[in-house]
Amino acid sequence: MKQLTIFFALLFAITCSAQHSNSQKLDSLLNWLDNHIHNSKDSTHISKNAHKAIALSNTTKNSDALAKSYSFLITYHKDYSQLDSAFIYLEKAKDIYTQQNNNNALANVYLKHKELLMVKADYAQATKKTYEALELYEKTNNKKGIAQCYAAICDLKYYERSYAEGVEWCDKAIAILEQLDNAKVELAETYRFKAFDQLFSTSNLEEALESVNTSIDLYKELNEYGIPMMASVNWRGNIYKYMERYDEAIADYQANYDNSTKLGLERYLIPSLANTGHVYYMQGRYQEALPYNLKAIELIKKTGRVRNLWENYMHVSNIYESLGNYESALHYHHLYAQTLEEFKDNVIFGLESEAQAKYETGQKNATIYFQDEKIAQQKRTQVLYIILASLLAFILFGLFYNYRKRQKRNQELQILNKELDTKNKQNELLLREIHHRVKNNLEMVKSLISLQSAQLNDSATKEAMIASQNRVQSMGIIHQKLYQGENLGAIEMKDYFINLGDGILDSFNAENKVKIECAMENLELDVDTAVPIGLIVNELLTNAIKYAFPDDAKGIINISLKKNNDATLTLKVKDNGIGKVKNAPAKGTGFGSQLIQLLTLQLNGKMQEIIDKGTAVLFQFKLNTST
Repeated sequence: MKQLTIFFALLFAITCSAQHSNSQKLDSLLNWLDNHIHNSKDSTHISKNAHKAIALSNTTKNSDALAKSYSFLITYHKDYSQLDSAFIYLEKAKDIYTQQNNNNALANVYLKHKELLMVKADYAQATKKTYEALELYEKTNNKKGIAQCYAAICDLKYYERSYAEGVEWCDKAIAILEQLDNAKVELAETYRFKAFDQLFSTSNLEEALESVNTSIDLYKELNEYGIPMMASVNWRGNIYKYMERYDEAIADYQANYDNSTKLGLERYLIPSLANTGHVYYMQGRYQEALPYNLKAIELIKKTGRVRNLWENYMHVSNIYESLGNYESALHYHHLYAQTLEEFKDNVIFGLESEAQAKYETGQKNATIYFQDEKIAQQKRTQVLYIILASLLAFILFGLFYNYRKRQKRNQELQILNKELDTKNKQNELLLREIHHRVKNNLEMVKSLISLQSAQLNDSATKEAMIASQNRVQSMGIIHQKLYQGENLGAIEMKDYFINLGDGILDSFNAENKVKIECAMENLELDVDTAVPIGLIVNELLTNAIKYAFPDDAKGIINISLKKNNDATLTLKVKDNGIGKVKNAPAKGTGFGSQLIQLLTLQLNGKMQEIIDKGTAVLFQFKLNTST
């Protein structure tokens, strides 16, 4: 019995020792993570050590340490890895703090959630999370937390374009933070947010420059030269840009680009590239600006940080327009209009979420007042009704204020939409004019070939000139259809084939000899597909008229084109002429056949020739469905 007691005592001592050892390891890991979380050179070790900390937290059943480990992974995935993974660990940390009823820690998680949502440009949900955090901090009277929420609202106001209101929120946050110890990190961030709004809320840009330099100086005191410092340096570059101090702006952007490259932070190359391109555009250096903004767009799509995508599309569209590349300008203008519409929707949803958050806060306070009314003595009834009435009046005022603000915002959006409509109409008119001029130029080329061929006596050369004239005509008809039609991006092929056939019959004076029929439904194709198909049909019609009906024989040529599905097209050109004789020597120069083969390859197609009571040529084309 005594030996059994000694055994259990030793087992208990070993277990306690192991538990103590695991706790020490866990404390060491959490301390390392706290000191290295913002060091990108340690990003791989951050992930590994955070997962080790999670395992030890589960072993020691330490829920606080587990939640902290999840928080480190949130930051890791936000700054260095996959943004979507950050949301997963955020929910895990939130569940722990909710079970613990730890309001301060839960409020901090809501602010982290707001940061993740801002990266995805989901301003509606970001606003909701900020007000949820503010409500929790107010319950515990956490001054620093309240100030952080004020700063977060200031940040959100920038994206709502409520710049003056944003400055007011930042000033409220600064007034609190300057009274607190150990709040330099939060103070530096708040001065940066204030500079964001000051850039567009005041004509005195020196005030914005002063705020952002205060932020930079605070980061230097903290020996912080990572992502937060780069954000402030980038914004100082933006202020220099609008002050037309372009060299200083480029210097700040380049410093951030070099630092991001050194630290391996690919996603933080985006603002440096985009802003450098914008500076060159503002200086009229369009050819230099273009690669910067295109690279920024590429990285935005790759990393999912889409909140400034519309702005980069706009810059690229303007650059192409300035360079005279109107087709590319129109393409990027469409992308700009689409992403801007999504951005405006997010802003509007954000305003609605802000109003809803304020309303729900008021309703919760009203519930508290009613509960207090039941508990309080009878003599306090009158006071409570007064407080309730005041609260309801405040809510109504807030809703009315937000309603007026939304009205003003909608008016601004209507003006912006009118400007976009005007630009779209200008671009459409410009594109029609381009197609018209191309068609006229092709007509001129056709006329020159016709004049030249009229002076030739050699029949082979004359036939080659007529063939070239018909090829030019086939392209000219397409551009004529484009500027005359409603759809500037597509050609109705049945009508086009009819016009093409009439032109070829006229050039060979074969109207009474050959009849061309189009056995097909109406079908619209884009220009890049219609032009090569038109040239292929032109060559087949020419060959059939020349060789299928000798000695003034009459005949019929059938053309059909149909879309089997979204990926394939079938073209068939058939005549009821004499057909080809096997092993017979080729007629003509063979250039037309070579051209058909090249155009078929261009459209990812296959050609099949069938000799049966005439000649039928069948094509299967694979459409390019990539976006």
